[in-house]
Amino acid sequence: MEEGPYKYIRDGNGKVSRVIRIGTRKSQLARIQTDSVADKLKELYPDFHLEIVAMSTTGDIILDRALSKIGEKSLFTKELENALERNEVDLVVHSLKDLPTSLPAGFTIGAVLKRENPHDAVVLHPSNTGKTLDTLPEKSVIGTSSLRRAAQLKKRFPHLEFKDIRGNLNTRLKKLDEKDDFAAIILAAAGLKRMGWENRISMILEPEDCMYAVGQGALAVEVRARDADILEMVSVLHDPDTVLRCIAERAFLKQLEGGCSVPVAVHTKVKESQLYMTGAVYSLDGSQSIKETMQTSIAPGDEQSLERVDEQVQRVGVTAMKVPAEAQDAAERLGIKLADLLLSKGAKEILTVARQLNDAR
Repeated sequence: MEEGPYKYIRDGNGKVSRVIRIGTRKSQLARIQTDSVADKLKELYPDFHLEIVAMSTTGDIILDRALSKIGEKSLFTKELENALERNEVDLVVHSLKDLPTSLPAGFTIGAVLKRENPHDAVVLHPSNTGKTLDTLPEKSVIGTSSLRRAAQLKKRFPHLEFKDIRGNLNTRLKKLDEKDDFAAIILAAAGLKRMGWENRISMILEPEDCMYAVGQGALAVEVRARDADILEMVSVLHDPDTVLRCIAERAFLKQLEGGCSVPVAVHTKVKESQLYMTGAVYSLDGSQSIKETMQTSIAPGDEQSLERVDEQVQRVGVTAMKVPAEAQDAAERLGIKLADLLLSKGAKEILTVARQLNDAR
């Protein structure tokens, strides 16, 4: 049954439910992440009928080149957004770190869910059990497809070598275990935890060794900006602390004009109504870096300011209806100010060279 833009379904008892179609990538991790969002929505809205629509994206199909070399900003999101635009799905679940800081016109992030551990994890080859990155032999090869991870770890562990490894989590772990090409690989702890593979984590990298990617560990629900009812429906999934941290991180990256082809890293935390943010940029080999920390108050103001949430305002692609506007503004300003501080200390030159070297590789 179609009625206007909406689709309805009638069950055996004659009960009519609105169908909500959720788009996702086909990988096992993407499906697990999407199912977790669908389960939350089912709990909150038992009268809706949820359908999951899985599809492949450019990033899933092109596996013989480093992500930073494919040159497409929306590697893991474009096909899903096309389906959203054509009304084939009503919302899409992404890893937030895959979403560019500027979304195509007509789309918005309607929910940012509570963040899983955002740090990176070391997964050792079975023959290296018990070792750490420090104790691996000279010239051991570490697999990572991320320029950000490689740049930071080259600086911190100069005795190691870094090589690209692509594919979904299952593929990368298989490449690690079944061959002797890599002594270890670096993966996001969040993905391993969501897959139930926490036991594979040999060590979690602390911020002093390796800061994480913008948005890492958080899930985002992307919707059509004009769909007020869907926006309202998903907005209850927002986790306020995660929203504020990720708005600051995305504003920082956007102001730097960074993407996945340059090494940019962050670390954020919320403590006692203060949002703390450390941001850094690196040369490809990690020899040059600029790193700074700033903080801002995100304390709620008076009663009236809590009600002044302008529901149509997007901040770096995020519409957070249930989070005080003042706190969101403060988070966005923090990201921009921190980026400007790094730019004033020479970040643009480092990133320009990194981009040129990466393009020439």
